[in-house]
Amino acid sequence: MEKTHKIDVVSIRLVEEPPLYSSKELKNPCDVAELFQDFLKDCDREMFCILNLRTKNQVINVNVVGMGTLNSVLVHPREVFKSAILSNASSIILAHNHPSGDPEPSRHDIEVTKRLAEAGNLMGIEVLDHIVVAENRYFSFREENILPEYFQMEEVAAEQSLPY
Repeated sequence: MEKTHKIDVVSIRLVEEPPLYSSKELKNPCDVAELFQDFLKDCDREMFCILNLRTKNQVINVNVVGMGTLNSVLVHPREVFKSAILSNASSIILAHNHPSGDPEPSRHDIEVTKRLAEAGNLMGIEVLDHIVVAENRYFSFREENILPEYFQMEEVAAEQSLPY
């Protein structure tokens, strides 16, 4: 008689948490920044989030990808794109906070953004922007034309309705 081996079958699911409310539609980087400033205002350490979007850029959900220290948060494409894939997102907006009060991105922030944009291109999930929030200020990679080869918004805007 042959011995049988048990192999567990698992499933991965998104678990809904209490909703995040916004008093306005997200039409531009400032609107997205205000949403995340409110969401992350009481955090004493860096938090990295993604906003998952449908094909016509309607918001699906927000996912907190990582929690770091006072001045850094480690993120990996695997974790960033997990909820995007499970949410069937066609694009994402990256966002994280700087508890220091200065939204200027670090060299590491720029490198991580480039890496995530490259990973998104491979998976067909476009990274539309990366917004760094701090107190009442924000920094939008898109508005500042950082890594323009990855944020080709003019071509996309001509093809579909964008949130901004």
